[in-house]
Amino acid sequence: MPAYVVVDIKVTDPELYAQYRELAPPIVKAFGGEYIARGGKTQVFEGSCAPNRTVILKFDSIARAREWVDSPEYREVRKLRHKSTVSTMYVIEGVDGELLA
Repeated sequence: MPAYVVVDIKVTDPELYAQYRELAPPIVKAFGGEYIARGGKTQVFEGSCAPNRTVILKFDSIARAREWVDSPEYREVRKLRHKSTVSTMYVIEGVDGELLA
């Protein structure tokens, strides 16, 4: 079942974050992930949340997303994000294609 990693990012060091943005995509791709959204315009339809920069990644499963986020390849790159942002990351399981029919 697909899984979507959602990250809300408030950038505190744009120069350091630019390095992260260069290094992260090849690692995401190496684990079968793809960017669905990456910092595009957002609008709040209901509620009072105030999203910052939103990134959404798609993986084949929650297990695969976990392999990516915990991987040695991502470990050092992840530190750049931690040093250059205040962020929240979570994963949500998608729906099976049969449920959409």
